Amino acid sequence: QVQLTESGGGSVMAGGSLELSCAASGNTGLRYFMEWYRQAPDKERELVSSLDIGERTTFSTTYADSVKGRFTASLDSAKNTMYLRMDNLKPEDTAMYYCKVESQYGATWRPFWGQGTQVTVNP
Repeated sequence: QVQLTESGGGSVMAGGSLELSCAASGNTGLRYFMEWYRQAPDKERELVSSLDIGERTTFSTTYADSVKGRFTASLDSAKNTMYLRMDNLKPEDTAMYYCKVESQYGATWRPFWGQGTQVTVNP
């Protein structure tokens, strides 16, 4: 079982910055993905960033096209905490942001979700 604790959301003006964090506790396994998703009102949840992690080392990082060059995801392996640095925020970035861990246990993958943190960007 994995528990995820998110923090760092808030309200900023367009062009501003925020940093989200997601602390994972419990058994994440040796191979897992740590991801940020977001969901705006009346829209589907979308993938923002994905870290491919093996034995606490990040193999690769991918981003949605809409956030490339503005958002940076990173992992502090000692704390097993993922960060999402968001710069040059736009009103369309307003959403509830969720942390997700997808962990591999043998031949099985299991998803775990955080409770979400609200990001509001004012024009």
